[in-house]
Amino acid sequence: MTETRTVELSSAWTQAAAFTAAVDAKLGKWLTDTYGIGLSEYRAMNHLRLAPDKELRVNELAHKTGLNQSSMTRLLSRLEAKSLTYRDTCPDDGRGVYAVISDEGEALVARMREDYDAKLRSLVIESATHFPELDVRQTADALRAVAELLKN
Repeated sequence: MTETRTVELSSAWTQAAAFTAAVDAKLGKWLTDTYGIGLSEYRAMNHLRLAPDKELRVNELAHKTGLNQSSMTRLLSRLEAKSLTYRDTCPDDGRGVYAVISDEGEALVARMREDYDAKLRSLVIESATHFPELDVRQTADALRAVAELLKN
């Protein structure tokens, strides 16, 4: 039988954030070493891959990836230099700019996705090994507490 424990929300959030940051750091290093792409770049390309017409307004993509407009602009410049994305203007509103994933970018994300999912799964399943500084049980409790709030 599983023991139910009450977890203070602020502590739960801090623990969940520490776990997420640790996983993101390992994922980012692995992506850079393996594919030459950073974690934010991968996430941006994945959002574009899943978007209708393979494009999103730049400000919407920034919001989805948790970046500010300036950081997104720099990220897109890096991806464009690698021919993985390009920018296009909105035909209805010349001021609107879209980020579009290129065929090369979509092919790269398709190649990376299975490896990315396997790496992420390994980091989570083997978190005690990968992150000995984090208490796995406390992290699990914290994630459950946050999940419970999302159900409300």
